[in-house]
Amino acid sequence: MRRPGARPWLAVPLLATLLAGCGIRSTQVPTDFGPAPSRVPCALSGADLSAQAGRGIPVQVFLLCASQLVTVDRSVRIPDGTAEAERRVLVAQGLLGQLAARPSAAEKQAGYTTDVAAGIKVTGARDRDPENTFRLSVRVQDLTPYALAQIVCTFADSEATAADDGTVVLGGPDVLPLRRYSCTPEVRSRPGSEEPPSSDVTPS
Repeated sequence: MRRPGARPWLAVPLLATLLAGCGIRSTQVPTDFGPAPSRVPCALSGADLSAQAGRGIPVQVFLLCASQLVTVDRSVRIPDGTAEAERRVLVAQGLLGQLAARPSAAEKQAGYTTDVAAGIKVTGARDRDPENTFRLSVRVQDLTPYALAQIVCTFADSEATAADDGTVVLGGPDVLPLRRYSCTPEVRSRPGSEEPPSSDVTPS
């Protein structure tokens, strides 16, 4: 039975003192720290970069990350002794293949995606096409804005596929006029809304 006039709240500091004397310390540090912090968006570790580079000719392709175009390291394999004209087409096909490939687990965790569909083929110039022309197996007009920006910037950034002025001439399998495209800082930062600047190409 509690004695009349006893003050229970006095027992609280007394209990804390006794616990401290027994080697048990009270703490105000929370024990639930929540989920582990996620990877910084669009940042890959050195190990991830090395794994993605692979063997072959080192190249860079533009993937989508945080609504922008961001370069990642890749490689394409070209047989030794390939003629220059054929080599350019093979490099272009390799770049398309890398653009269409699924991002690795590390890239996906960092927020990388691609809008380029698998199965797109590329060929070189036809009769009366400029010699640096690339013709896709799909109509350029049917590409999504993101896919067009990825392809244009990847090709224009590659020494093997771009013209001397950093532009790329693209066409489709149809007879629609060719167009010369360039990759600008605005396209890289807003690929969904900023279309790559282009101009008509006069047949030779």
